[in-house]
Amino acid sequence: MEREIHWFPTLLLLARICAFVCVARGDLIYTVPEETKRQFVIGNIAKDLGLDIKRLSARKARIETEDSAKRYCDVNLVTGNLIVAETIDREELCGSRTSCILNYELVLENPLEVHRVSLQIEDINDNAPRFPNERITFEIRESADKGERFPLGEAHDPDIGQNTVRGYSLESNEHFVLSVHENAERGKYAELVLEKELDREQQREMNLILTATDGGSPQKSGTTVIHISVLDANDNAPLFSQSVYKVTLAENAPVDAGVLTVRATDADEGANGEVSYEFSRISDKAAKLFSIDKITGQIKVIGNIDYEEETSYEMRVQARDGPGLASTAKVVIDVSDVNDNAPKIVLKSLSDPLPENAAVGTEVGIINVQDKDSGDNRQIRCSIQENVPFKLNPSIKNYFSLVTTQVLDREKEAEYNITITATDGGSPPLSSSMTIHLSVSDVNDNPPVFDQQSYSAYVAENNKPGTSISSVTARDPDWRQNGTVLYSLVPSEVNGVPVSSLLSINADTGVIHAVRSFDYEQFRNFKVQVVARDNGSPPLSSNATVSVFITDENDNSPQILYPAPEGKSFMTEMVPKAALSGSLVSKVIAVDADSGQNAWLSYHIIKSTDPGLFTIGLHSGEIRAQRDITESDSMKQNLVISVRDNGQPPLSSTCSVHLLISDNLAEVPELKDMTYEESSSKLTSYLIIALVSVSTFFLTFIILILAVRFCRRRKPRLLFDGAVAIPSAYLPPNYAEVEGAGTLRSSYNYDAYLTTGSRTSDFKFIRSYNDSTLPAGGTLKPGQTGCLDASLISLNHTGEVDEPGKMEREIHWFPTLLLLARICAFVCVARGDLIYTVPEETKRQFVIGNIAKDLGLDIKRLSARKARIETEDSAKRYCDVNLGTGNLIVAETIDREELCGSRTSCILNYELVLENPLEVHRVSLQIEDINDNAPRFPNERITFEIRESAVKGQRFPLGEAHDPDIGQNTVRGYSLESNEHFVLSVHENAERGKYAELVLEKELDREQQREMNLILTATDGGSPQKSGTTVIHISVLDANDNAPLFSQSVYKVTLAENAPVDAGVLTVSATDADEGANGEVSYEFSRISDKAAKLFSIDKITGQIKVIGNIDYEEETSYEMRVQARDGPGLASTAKVVIDVSDVNDNAPKIVLKSLNDPLPENAAVGTEVGIINVQDKDSGDNRQIRCSIQENVPFKLNPSIKNYFSLVTTQVLDREKEAEYNITITATDGGSPPLSSSMTIHLSVSDVNDNPPVFDQQSYSAYVAENNKPGTSISSVTARDPDWRQNGTVLYSLVPSEVNGVPVSSLLSINAESGVIHAVRSFDYEQFRNFKVQVVARDNGSPPLSSNATVSVFITDENDNSPQILYPAPEGKSFMTEMVPKAALSGSLVSKVIAVDADSGQNAWLSYHIIKSTDPGLFTIGLHSGEIRAQRDITESDSMKQNLVISVRDNGQPPLSSTCSVHLLISDNLAEVPELKDMTYEESSSKLTSYLIIALVSVSTFFLTFIILILAVRFCRRRKPRLLFDGAVAIPSAYLPPNYAEVEGAGTLRSSYNYDAYLTTGSRTSDFKFIRSYNDNTLPAGGTLKVCQDDPFGSSIINADSDE
Repeated sequence: MEREIHWFPTLLLLARICAFVCVARGDLIYTVPEETKRQFVIGNIAKDLGLDIKRLSARKARIETEDSAKRYCDVNLVTGNLIVAETIDREELCGSRTSCILNYELVLENPLEVHRVSLQIEDINDNAPRFPNERITFEIRESADKGERFPLGEAHDPDIGQNTVRGYSLESNEHFVLSVHENAERGKYAELVLEKELDREQQREMNLILTATDGGSPQKSGTTVIHISVLDANDNAPLFSQSVYKVTLAENAPVDAGVLTVRATDADEGANGEVSYEFSRISDKAAKLFSIDKITGQIKVIGNIDYEEETSYEMRVQARDGPGLASTAKVVIDVSDVNDNAPKIVLKSLSDPLPENAAVGTEVGIINVQDKDSGDNRQIRCSIQENVPFKLNPSIKNYFSLVTTQVLDREKEAEYNITITATDGGSPPLSSSMTIHLSVSDVNDNPPVFDQQSYSAYVAENNKPGTSISSVTARDPDWRQNGTVLYSLVPSEVNGVPVSSLLSINADTGVIHAVRSFDYEQFRNFKVQVVARDNGSPPLSSNATVSVFITDENDNSPQILYPAPEGKSFMTEMVPKAALSGSLVSKVIAVDADSGQNAWLSYHIIKSTDPGLFTIGLHSGEIRAQRDITESDSMKQNLVISVRDNGQPPLSSTCSVHLLISDNLAEVPELKDMTYEESSSKLTSYLIIALVSVSTFFLTFIILILAVRFCRRRKPRLLFDGAVAIPSAYLPPNYAEVEGAGTLRSSYNYDAYLTTGSRTSDFKFIRSYNDSTLPAGGTLKPGQTGCLDASLISLNHTGEVDEPGKMEREIHWFPTLLLLARICAFVCVARGDLIYTVPEETKRQFVIGNIAKDLGLDIKRLSARKARIETEDSAKRYCDVNLGTGNLIVAETIDREELCGSRTSCILNYELVLENPLEVHRVSLQIEDINDNAPRFPNERITFEIRESAVKGQRFPLGEAHDPDIGQNTVRGYSLESNEHFVLSVHENAERGKYAELVLEKELDREQQREMNLILTATDGGSPQKSGTTVIHISVLDANDNAPLFSQSVYKVTLAENAPVDAGVLTVSATDADEGANGEVSYEFSRISDKAAKLFSIDKITGQIKVIGNIDYEEETSYEMRVQARDGPGLASTAKVVIDVSDVNDNAPKIVLKSLNDPLPENAAVGTEVGIINVQDKDSGDNRQIRCSIQENVPFKLNPSIKNYFSLVTTQVLDREKEAEYNITITATDGGSPPLSSSMTIHLSVSDVNDNPPVFDQQSYSAYVAENNKPGTSISSVTARDPDWRQNGTVLYSLVPSEVNGVPVSSLLSINAESGVIHAVRSFDYEQFRNFKVQVVARDNGSPPLSSNATVSVFITDENDNSPQILYPAPEGKSFMTEMVPKAALSGSLVSKVIAVDADSGQNAWLSYHIIKSTDPGLFTIGLHSGEIRAQRDITESDSMKQNLVISVRDNGQPPLSSTCSVHLLISDNLAEVPELKDMTYEESSSKLTSYLIIALVSVSTFFLTFIILILAVRFCRRRKPRLLFDGAVAIPSAYLPPNYAEVEGAGTLRSSYNYDAYLTTGSRTSDFKFIRSYNDNTLPAGGTLKVCQDDPFGSSIINADSDE
């Protein structure tokens, strides 16, 4: 929604004029002086406007500004007076404007009323005049004329009218007076007039006080200081303190080190007295080493000062003042020597490499040692490092010979780093080192050496020909071909076979290969010799032994020694009938031709007559009875035994073992044909069949369990338990018992007890001799054998290796003869030093002289003796010797000036070196100077600045020219280019050097010629003559006789407000006819207001005025200032600058919130006024027109009110719960281009009213609590929320009074009033009641309070606190029931059923049934969850007629509870067969065998059942959840159902109904009972969940035995 406010400027202007004329319209104007104190009463605004003073406070009367500026007045709401709120400073608010008016508005509300109030501020004299600068500076020459004027800066007074500046006065003095003038704006300014000439010698400067006064009362004044400096004329040249400066400088002085400081003074001042220094004459070498500071005259080091290059430097220094007057002085710098050069070691020759068989004393090289220093610093000591087989022998002069001191061995040390150290005699001494790298060349003096003297190689039998079996390595420390090793086999035989047919070796690598396939059984090891030979001359060699071992492979099957193989013999072992379980019956003995693991044997029964009767030791081969021998066992037992080795893959053999179960051979009709004896008793047959079946099943089950266990093992258990004696007849002739080679790992002792007349014997096992049988899971490790039996055949071949002999060589020394020879050579050379003279710049190959003839040397031997020219300091070599002719020739062009500088004598020293024997001759070259350099001035341009007032005859010294040549070739004269103003004067200094001066012959005139250039020429005395020139540039200086002049007297410009900082406003320009400093104009503001000074700056050089602050049209529309232009010496003029500011739409509308009702009640009526808003814009014209709008989607609008005020009112009913806060955005947009807008966001809060009751998260809650809980237990919590605020939204909880089964709710539950947590007051019993409901009330704290209800349903959960109750059979004592079981009942037949219930529910009522005691444990079983008792096997005649079972019924709670009952079963087809029901006895069997069979059957079955139960128990314990199998139920007689139990679906244990077909016969109780199927096909599987399902109906012909009521 938007509201537009239309403004009418014309009507508004007329309205304002009317308001100013008469007060009837309500606008007021008050006049108040500035600086009035606070609380001063301006007038009674209430009376002037006719307002009710008593209602001012209620109507919120207040003074508002249009632009929210500072409020300087306020209204007293009690008296209605308009009072001063802040001290008013007219100059700060209005500046220099004549009229100063402040506009305010008196605002009243209810109803809204606005009155304009204007304050007119009167000026008082509260400001003194002030000069722009506290100090005015003038520089006036002492030659200034009388009457010369100097403008002064204008003083400024912020006051207006009579209070501004009215006059000036000057402190009394004898040289200046003041002249006061009035400008076009009637402002006063002054000028300083020279009345008496100045004299710098009497007074160099003066300070005068200038005072400005205003016309106020009381009068105020301001002062400034005029500082006048009297300038001097240039009439004195600089003068040095010494004509010659001499200093000694240590060489290697650091860069920037001060050498000395030259000083020259000038009696003049300013630029005339400012002295600058420079070198006027200096050599090129010195110019690179020294510099002079132009200001201070300090000479510093800029290069490396080296005494060895130059011992002294000489130069000229010139001092020059500003205008150009100069003088010179001489500087001599002597360089002192410092021990700064370490000795230098030069390797002249070296024999590298050196043969290792070189004789002791062999000369390796020649070394020369040099030091550039002098005196003690030049004395050198030379040494060589220790621990090297070398030494230094001194030779001629500074030469040394490096010789060997002992025999060398390249294999021990192939290289030497020989460090030679030279130390000089300086303080501190300096030293240097040189490391000579010397290589020793090889001689073939070392044979190859094997890494090992003997090697072992292992190869598996049946290997492929060409297989690599090993490698040998020999190393030769010699180098290259002397160290290259070749391998070969020594020819020999192994068992009559050549080695070459067995093995081969790679000649380069030493890898040994098998030529053929080996057989471990043929031979197991052999030895060969390997030869390693180098490639030296003559070659050297060595041998090594290689032992080859053949490793076994599993290529032989086990061979059975006992019993003999089929067809060779037939043996039958006798087994006593009374043999017990574990008795040793026989033993299978086998061996394997292989060895190691391949010979480890294991024994297995793969076929037997009775599989469960016998077992065989896995590793021992012992056959033992697995159980006791019984009469029912077959007399003849045949076993097929498999013997398997441990190879990969394993190999096996089989044999048959025949056993005869008998105590006497007489009992056996024949050994090869045995038959079983028929039993005449049918019962005995049944018993035997039953026993065999159960035993077989039991053994099979045990074997399966063991197989599973064995399969899980990682490694087989190796048990070598023993062996029996082996008849020698069964030992093959080609086998021998060797420790660790076969399977007989242990020996045993047996005691045999034989009886007479019978073959029945006792066989007693004592123990194994070997206690170190390998345990299961162990590992085999090779052990060390202390010694070997001598009977073992060894195939090792031992080779002998010859050790190389040691060679020694003796080196004879003859140092005495060598020393004498060198002394003789030195004496001869002493007479051979030569000096040659050669001109500089001589071309290369120029012949200086024949040095061979001059020294009497043999020209033919110069090359052989390595004749050469050497320098003492390894500098550049300018000459060389021609070995063919013996001439000394020029090697490099010689420049005398570069080598010797200005020194008169220039000599180069060299040495002629010859070897074999060592001979040294000194050769000196004296260099002659030629005229190859022209004179040169220090500067290509000499500059002078000479005033036009300079007097005739004034002299100006010129720089001296320099020529590097010496003698007649140096500078000899100067000449000047012809001109009308200057002539040249030439002089000679103390060193007979020539220099010149420039003399002014005719006065200068700047107006005729401002500058001139003259050519100065210097010539030398050489032939041909050479010359050098420089340019003399003369600038004619001007006098200051013109003041700056502005191009305009008034500058006017229009500037847009908000001009950026650094924006140019305008540029003032003033020109001065003078030049230089006299014509350099600088600009500054001479009069400017404080406000303008913060907004504008002027560039002193260019005169450009720039913006430096924020230009705001709303603050000031125009600025006026004065600009002064001043030249260097101080002459000045002023101009006026007027800057008008134009308005720009730069102010966005400003929204002011005058009042706001916050918070607003949510039940406020539509149209309620929320607040008052005022909109302002500082701009003018169209930029001031404003449109105002409010955002959409808020229940508010803007209503326009008086002038620029708006009311904010509601448009609809508010709801705090839907919207608790509003951010109302109001936007105001002006009419500028582009338009500007601003926004204000009003944050309005809606206050709460209690209009919402608490609301529960749920209408009903469910709480679960376990029975037998502790009182006070937290069972649930409820939560209600109230959208109201604070106390209106605070919720308290309580229970609605009621009863549950006649018990008050408060005795069952309690609730926390603040949190809503519900607690149990008492302990609950699930069997008493299972659930109940209560009402919870939630009430807030509002006024009046509101509330709501919720229902909480409490459910009691069951705990396992009731034991199972057995319904059938009846408990002991109440009745005695016996179930009849037919004798023909088969395995799995239903016999009876135990029925039980549990008062608990859920898992706590899930029941399981267990037989904990029975007459015959293996006869009956009970369903784990059904309670059905079934026959576990077929009923036999041997079974006891009376069977008693004790049944345990256990629930599934934690912990579980149980009950027991007894079930009595009678195995009979007719009750007539039973004498009585409660007393039944077993019928004795007349057969002894039958009794044994019954006992055995019962034992095996009991043990089997116990084992099965244990296995099942372990399995069931590992299951996470019990398997629920409700397989069925039989009919339950109603007499056994207690009256307080009822069968409810899903509540008891009878989960299934069964159908049965009954076939009854007459005259007998024997019946056929046929089980059809369960009604419920959805029996719950293990791990499943119970689900209610609908059963399909069945036909009526099926008898339903369901127990449901």
